Amino acid sequence: MEPRGNFSASNPHDDLDAYPGLEEEVAVARAREHGWTTVRTLPTDGVVTMEYQAGRLNFTVDHGRVRRCWLG
Repeated sequence: MEPRGNFSASNPHDDLDAYPGLEEEVAVARAREHGWTTVRTLPTDGVVTMEYQAGRLNFTVDHGRVRRCWLG
């Protein structure tokens, strides 16, 4: 499967569709192994700033599992 998202030289080449469903700790470890410099986990209804930060991967986490994953 092709990775989705707008990848640039400052973002690791990774399959973001691989993260939803993973346990939070597993997902964070995988993201670090794939070269993400910042991994941000947020609750499902959490308030989040929308500024883009290269090298950052965001997760929405519910009951200890990643529900959504996106860049920046």
